[in-house]
Amino acid sequence: MKNYPRITELTHTTLALILAGGEGSRLKDLTRWRAKPAVPFGGKYRIIDFALSNCVNSDIRHIAILTQYKSHSLIRHIQRAWNFMRYEIGEFVELLPAQQRIDKQWYQGTANSLYQNLDIIRRHDPRYVLVLGGDHIYAMDYRDMIECHARSGADVTIGCVEVPVEEASSFGVMSVDSELRINRFSEKPSRPEAMPGKPDKALASMGIYIFSPEFLFKKLIEDQDNPASSKDFGKDIIPSIIGNSQVMAYPFVDETGAPGYWRDVGTVYSYWSANMDLCSITPELNLYNADWPIWTYQAQLPPAKFAFDDDGRRGQAIDSLVSAGCILSGAEVKRSIIYNGCFLHSYSSVSDSVVLSDVDIGRKCRIRNAIIDKACVIPEGTVIGEDEQADRERFYVDEHGIVLVTPDMLGQHLHIVR
Repeated sequence: MKNYPRITELTHTTLALILAGGEGSRLKDLTRWRAKPAVPFGGKYRIIDFALSNCVNSDIRHIAILTQYKSHSLIRHIQRAWNFMRYEIGEFVELLPAQQRIDKQWYQGTANSLYQNLDIIRRHDPRYVLVLGGDHIYAMDYRDMIECHARSGADVTIGCVEVPVEEASSFGVMSVDSELRINRFSEKPSRPEAMPGKPDKALASMGIYIFSPEFLFKKLIEDQDNPASSKDFGKDIIPSIIGNSQVMAYPFVDETGAPGYWRDVGTVYSYWSANMDLCSITPELNLYNADWPIWTYQAQLPPAKFAFDDDGRRGQAIDSLVSAGCILSGAEVKRSIIYNGCFLHSYSSVSDSVVLSDVDIGRKCRIRNAIIDKACVIPEGTVIGEDEQADRERFYVDEHGIVLVTPDMLGQHLHIVR
């Protein structure tokens, strides 16, 4: 990477703030007992591991995580997975729960969550502040973006990526000039503006912001004093500074110049789909890149085991990811992700599904197009994903036919940390 010593100096003076307090209500029962960033992903990770790994791999070692909604499993995961950072040598992952430091209110929005921690941010005395969402799936080197921000002298730089225009109403959509200055920004517009020359694409915010600290502090205070504001970056602060501040875009692209892989797994379908992406022969998101590892907590579990080799009773997995501690005892898995510690009994089949940790699938079950939440016990002979009406009577089924199954839906009220 060009000017690596210079970039190292910039990253070592950058404070990353990861917004991880969201409820993630569109994920339905997956977030009933856990915050969205704590939702498992990819067979062994949590969603927040991707933003955290991007920071560490980008040589950013000053990290604070802002938590609020049902944060116990998230906090427990951070303590287990990210305790290798050493404060003695200037590294830290710091948890900032809602503490009512300013008044008696909880975090009112993304901007307000930073405002309520202004004293802590100031105490760290950063040269740059990198604000990230803790609920997106992607692998990105932040060093180039920080260097671009420093070179441009911008007040704020926003990471952006091309998305299909029909999906853009779920994001902040921007327009830029030839020098990548942002001249328009609309949060979740009903009719997104297409990119010039690309009528099927829109330029969407990734929820990644690099601020010059004094500018950030000033805007947070102004926003807090505005009674009409909803205290949100995308809805309030960013639109308010377009035209009167230097706001730059940083396009996220891969080595070929094509749009980088970035997914907002905010719905049941998008969560299922992003997991299914990993089952491709050559997935766009490469979890096997030794130069860009995704760090997480790993329990000490034995290797996955595949038992029996009889016709109709063969333990096998095809185009799938099977994690440690799993036993496929005469069961067949196709195009699916099986998380740690699952037991699939004989004559059962699972296809195009996401099965979270510690699930027990009984004999002669057939499961397709489903998400099975942690610790579910699927009774013998259960069929899921073949009769939508029957599934809707027992489980949650989204508009794409993806079936979400949780222990509560099965009448298994388990007192576990999800």
